[in-house]
Amino acid sequence: MNISRGKREHAKAGRADGAGGGAPGRRSVLGGLVALPVVLSVGAATPALAASAVRPGSAPTAADDLIRGTERRYNAPLLTAGTRLVLPAGVKAAPVLDYYRRPRLASAASAWPYLRAADGTTVDASVIPERGAPTRIAMLSGFTEGWYELNHANGRADRVTWDASKLPYLWVYGEFGATKESPYRDRFYALALQPMSRIPYLRGTTIL
Repeated sequence: MNISRGKREHAKAGRADGAGGGAPGRRSVLGGLVALPVVLSVGAATPALAASAVRPGSAPTAADDLIRGTERRYNAPLLTAGTRLVLPAGVKAAPVLDYYRRPRLASAASAWPYLRAADGTTVDASVIPERGAPTRIAMLSGFTEGWYELNHANGRADRVTWDASKLPYLWVYGEFGATKESPYRDRFYALALQPMSRIPYLRGTTIL
């Protein structure tokens, strides 16, 4: 793993729209995927850090407000099958079910990198699949350190860090072309990641 060849970033954080925040919606994700054909904020290979929970100078927020770190989106052609998402040890993943209609958190979490995809199969979510693979959407927890690294097939490594004591969750959205409903229908091959202060979905279990 050659971090010096890649890019490190520290994602800034801000409150979600609306009091108390809300779950990432498919419209916002779709709009972002259309607008950004490669990766958000591609630049020089200099260290960049990930997130402080509140913007400097902002007013204190209520305990239940949803604070979001910077969302990073990776798209083809930079994102390819075989790209690997590396996370700290001890992370757990709970899939978000029925994301495009009535999103809710699954009642059970699994040890990363195993995750239940949209078609019900269990996949190794650390490896980006070929085009046509089922959607993967999950909330990750258990971060003692806030970082992830995306190791691309071309040798590039993108590392993002944040303050896990303030943003202890990571939202992961992978759309790889299997979604049948319009306007997705094989149009997108993308991965989005965003640190968050809490889980924005209704859930049937507590994730430690």
